[in-house]
Amino acid sequence: MDNVLDVFSSDAFSFVALTDAINKIPFAPNRASVVVDWNEQGVPVTTVEFEQIENVLTLVNPSPRGAPGETRAKPKRQVEVISIPHYELNGGVAASEVQGVRAFGQGSVMQTAQQKVAEVQLVQANDLDATLEYQRLGAIKGIVLNGDGSTMVNLFTKFNVTPQTEVDFNLDSTADDGALLTTCTQIVRGAARALGGTPFTGIYAFCSDSFWDALLSNTERRKTYQAQNAAQLRDGDAFGTYSFGGITFENYRGGVGTEESTAFIEADKAYCFPVGVPRLFRTVYAPADYWETVNSDGLPRYSRLFPWDNMKGVGIDTQTNAMSYCTRPRALFKGKLT
Repeated sequence: MDNVLDVFSSDAFSFVALTDAINKIPFAPNRASVVVDWNEQGVPVTTVEFEQIENVLTLVNPSPRGAPGETRAKPKRQVEVISIPHYELNGGVAASEVQGVRAFGQGSVMQTAQQKVAEVQLVQANDLDATLEYQRLGAIKGIVLNGDGSTMVNLFTKFNVTPQTEVDFNLDSTADDGALLTTCTQIVRGAARALGGTPFTGIYAFCSDSFWDALLSNTERRKTYQAQNAAQLRDGDAFGTYSFGGITFENYRGGVGTEESTAFIEADKAYCFPVGVPRLFRTVYAPADYWETVNSDGLPRYSRLFPWDNMKGVGIDTQTNAMSYCTRPRALFKGKLT
């Protein structure tokens, strides 16, 4: 039978091969990554710098012909730095998991070893994928959190902008007075003003279950679509999308814990953000903390093997070094059910 240590020393388990493999592992689609264009980019550093130039339109008063005109103050420049966090998971495959185990339809230890490594990589990759989704939702909310709920970076503070006032959708109202449409229109206008001359294609909103249920049962919404969309009003649409007042609402599904007990979108909340804005949202990847990757452009994920000290197996190190952020957090809106 093949020697197990020789198996793990083969090219199939090299740093490059493992890194390529983990970046090809298919993941279940996550909505923040699908709906938003994150303009992903690898960078050879562990921090990202932002330069802001304050450029506000002002009215120009008339001046007499031949006389001096107004002198406009130069725009202020400001540089901010955000560190790119390092996320690492460690696991391993013991020799006993490979020795004497025959893969289905195969007699090769190499095949069994590859399967065992891939199993560990898949678990690690799924955890990192959930972490990235959580981070990206933080960018959509304007405050990126760590896994323990502490603040990693407050984009409003970092960019020195005041967050929009939380919007009360008053979905419990039974009146059919156009108030819901007015609320949606105010968000669209507010986002347009915050973006200035930057074009956008629409407003999207990720909603909690309770917000979504209240939206579907809202009197104004039901009466507005009663004739044209009777089937949708009757059947409902859990974890679906719905457009009203210039906003596409989505019942966001995502969380961690048993049956997603810790939801990524809090109860009774909705987060609205512009879509179709060039480079509004970004994800940058720093290089791994390995000698081979120093000063190289970062990749989404890295993976490598290393022998255990007792030579009874190999460790599997999987990591990502990612930072997601919104470059115009003033254009973000937080809504509440009532």
